Amino acid sequence: MNERPQYMPAEERRAATVQAVVDLAAEQNPAEITTTDIADRMGLTQGALFRHFPTKGAILEATMSWVSERLLTSVDKAAAGASSPTAALEAMFMAHVDFVAKHPGVPRMLFGELQRPDETLAKRLVQTLIRQYEQRLRRLMEAGKAQDELDAELNVDAAAVLFIGTIQGLVMQSLLAGKVRQIRRDAPAVFAIYRRGIGAAE
Repeated sequence: MNERPQYMPAEERRAATVQAVVDLAAEQNPAEITTTDIADRMGLTQGALFRHFPTKGAILEATMSWVSERLLTSVDKAAAGASSPTAALEAMFMAHVDFVAKHPGVPRMLFGELQRPDETLAKRLVQTLIRQYEQRLRRLMEAGKAQDELDAELNVDAAAVLFIGTIQGLVMQSLLAGKVRQIRRDAPAVFAIYRRGIGAAE
């Protein structure tokens, strides 16, 4: 059990709850995380936890919102500092990889939500995150085509799906190996292969 102050402002308590879920997801199957686990991690009773979140579903929704906001902010910041569309794509790729390395529980939660047979708000938040991410990728790829950095015939929809799928593949392999942080080591060479595949013909 982690010792935390018993009296915190409501917003800080909600943020601490989200962080507890993200931390727990790095250590165990996210689907098996209970409100008891979360409360114990925070040094609270379940009653205190439920004063800020009426249900476990509400906790998951807040966590998915946090993930979406933080990940998109991270890749947007990385892309904004790049000198060209392809440099922006690489910066987004590396920023995403860095985010996963820092928060290894996140991809496990995302995969888990997408596998749910029922439609939940948390699942819809993940689906919205993917759509917004792909929109950013398509805009950059269209700009890359216009500037002759990328193949003029590039199917940007397929390329955006492959971009995300490539990161997911790296994540899956690192999770299977039990060494999530090795994703940082592997990412540059993997992106270089991806970049050659979508680049303009020489």
